[in-house]
Amino acid sequence: MELTLESNKDRFREARKGLFVHWGLYSLLAGEWKGKKYPWFGEWIMHSAKIPIREYEKLASQFNPLRFNARDWVRKAQDTGMRYVVFTSKHHDGFAMFNSKASPYNIVRATPFKKDVLAELAEVCKDTEMPLGVYYSQAMDWHEPGAGNSSIDEGYGNNWDFDFGTPQEFTRYMETKALPQIQEILTQYGPIFMMWFDNPLPSFTYEHATRTRDLVRKLQPACLISNRIGHGLGDIRGWGDNYLPDKKSDGLAEACATMNETWGYKRDGGRWKTTDEIKEMINQSEKNRYNLLLNIGPMANGEFPFEANHILESLKI
Repeated sequence: MELTLESNKDRFREARKGLFVHWGLYSLLAGEWKGKKYPWFGEWIMHSAKIPIREYEKLASQFNPLRFNARDWVRKAQDTGMRYVVFTSKHHDGFAMFNSKASPYNIVRATPFKKDVLAELAEVCKDTEMPLGVYYSQAMDWHEPGAGNSSIDEGYGNNWDFDFGTPQEFTRYMETKALPQIQEILTQYGPIFMMWFDNPLPSFTYEHATRTRDLVRKLQPACLISNRIGHGLGDIRGWGDNYLPDKKSDGLAEACATMNETWGYKRDGGRWKTTDEIKEMINQSEKNRYNLLLNIGPMANGEFPFEANHILESLKI
């Protein structure tokens, strides 16, 4: 059957549950930098600890996730009734978890692992008919000057390595890294179910958003687009992190939530939700007609944390 935007919308409506995966160099630090624990989310530690780019880059030489098994990830998701996966291809730290010609700062070219985990995941998803969504941080990139670092972006960018970025620098980032990498994702890994964008900061203008949307529509017309592309251009309604509405939603909608208190892995990632709490979240989302995208942050070796595996085991259907 040929995929269309409408058929993917139908698949999304029927899915109800999905697995969100936040994984990157930050999993090596697990919430700590130079002996100090940092609050906030694990994937934000470069920002929280103000780690200089040249020091953070060195993590790539240590990243060798030999326990990564894409088939195991997908099987565990399917066993719990999750019917799509969304994988973080590049988070705000700017490191690509796929083979990118647009930037050598990626898992294939910069780590001893030298494998394209997105390619492996895409292959397994194809074999098992599991729709694959891809997260991409389009507006924030702490590895690049001007990417979310404008004076109007309220301190979300890299303001320890760079001065305030300019609109020209942001446009250069879009043209030389963000748009080329989005094109790579949409041309190298088969059908993409959804592009899950994030944090459309003020410097990410309507023009930037329309260029991004139009690129997705051109390369994969059936691909859904999350509302965090901004400017009302997404296909799927969403809310803030860990917010689950208690009223019925019309149209396509999705809430995203963590199993504990972080998205990327931390050794001390806060209290894990109980199985009963997560079951109640699932019931609430189903009753109010929106999908629940439930997150796991794998450890640096590629495995899910023990607690996450325990929750998945208890959610088996």
